[in-house]
Amino acid sequence: MREPKVALLGMILESNRFARPANEHDFRSLTWLGGKALLDEARSATPSLAAEFAAFVRAMDATGPWHPVPCTLAASHPAGPVDKNVFETIAGNIESQLAAAGPLDAVYVCNHGAMVAEHNHDPDGDLMARVRALVGPGTLIISTLDLHGNISEKMTEACDLIVGYRTNPHVDMIERGEEAAFSLRRCLASGRRPKIALAKPPIVPASVALLTAEAPYGALIDYGQRRQAELGGAILNVSVFGNFIFSDTPDNGVSVVVTARDDLETAQKLAAEIADHAWSQRESFVRTLSTVDRAVSMACDPDGPPVIFSDAGDNPGGGGSGRTTELLAALHAGGAGNVLYGSFFDPDLAAEAHKLGVGAKFTACFNRNAGKAAWEQWDRRFLAPAKVLALHDGNVVGERGMTAGRQMHLGPCAALELGGIRVVVISDRAQTADPVFFHMLGLEIERARCVVVKSRGHFRAGFSGWFAPEQVFEIDTAGLTSPVLERWPFEFIPRPSFPLDPDTVWNDSGEG
Repeated sequence: MREPKVALLGMILESNRFARPANEHDFRSLTWLGGKALLDEARSATPSLAAEFAAFVRAMDATGPWHPVPCTLAASHPAGPVDKNVFETIAGNIESQLAAAGPLDAVYVCNHGAMVAEHNHDPDGDLMARVRALVGPGTLIISTLDLHGNISEKMTEACDLIVGYRTNPHVDMIERGEEAAFSLRRCLASGRRPKIALAKPPIVPASVALLTAEAPYGALIDYGQRRQAELGGAILNVSVFGNFIFSDTPDNGVSVVVTARDDLETAQKLAAEIADHAWSQRESFVRTLSTVDRAVSMACDPDGPPVIFSDAGDNPGGGGSGRTTELLAALHAGGAGNVLYGSFFDPDLAAEAHKLGVGAKFTACFNRNAGKAAWEQWDRRFLAPAKVLALHDGNVVGERGMTAGRQMHLGPCAALELGGIRVVVISDRAQTADPVFFHMLGLEIERARCVVVKSRGHFRAGFSGWFAPEQVFEIDTAGLTSPVLERWPFEFIPRPSFPLDPDTVWNDSGEG
């Protein structure tokens, strides 16, 4: 068998409709690679790009000869809708590279699945459709997507196999990249063409209700994996996508994507069954948060156990600014002590700390240059006496959870002491899902009374060595990722959908 010729490409962005639009700098500052540089990075010891992309390349390397055609992989931290010109530039690059590549056996598309463009509700599907139009119907298209993807019919029509993450916090990206590669090898060797089915019950959960270590979402994914096994090899993949509600698109909602080895009816029946099962559990897709007042009370309780708080309204991993001060100001005003707070995105403050040096005392001004755009309304200025405890250049390798082994460039970083609170300040907006944010500055998590992270759920994997589930609290703070859905003026999500519309009725359900 001749070595397969496989194009490699992707455009990774999770879009929060209400956040600052994603521009070219957002992509170039994280990932914008092509050609040999893309392959070299994927094969490096600590790749800085998406783990599933690197895993796909390594799995293909390990399973036999192949002819990779590296096109463009572009990725941004979560932000708002991508600028139209930026999307068209990246998509145009990919189209030109595919056209120049000649006949292909397969294409691997590494996307997130919840991208929105200023001019397009479904740029993920649009990119996949463009790829299909260029390579023709005979070329396999395999895609990996985040489980927060908003899955459209355009995506499933363009692809032969879609492999979604199964874990939240996301820690299975390597396995999913490998699965995509192994499945591609299997399809090429067998000559059988997979068939995809999509089912969408009208459920639009907030991300706080989509943890996979517990019901309902984890149990739903487990149900799908069990049913796949029970069908004796007829099913190639079952992926249950929870949606990213802040994208606010017509494709939002829980999506069940089932890929059969070659029989569409089998895939359709299983997708419908799993969707019905999800609908029967819909009431469980609602979570209760803790108030800021309760958070301050717990942080100040000398007799309580150590706790970790999610600043749920300001998760940079969901498009949050990383700059809201509500919880920090409340803890400072309440006299909380022995608190670690990470991480505040403020390049100006980090630069000032580096200029002053370790040991310097000054008045720290958070958000001194805050703007007046709608997405900045929660980035309020906060001043407090501070001392510079430690400095770092921000070049680190992740230690635990979703960023373990991944190279990160956080820019100049500082640890500031504000009374009893030690605050990590970073210069590249990122969620604090990994203990390296504290460790790089010599801050010891095990000695803290309370840890606060600007992260929604991924921190659970990174900090599980210090905090059991009962020590984790999601705090109801304001910001671009507040999971209190009633606060948001959604325009494009299909209605009615549960829980936005509690009395939603689904006619496709098996309930009678």
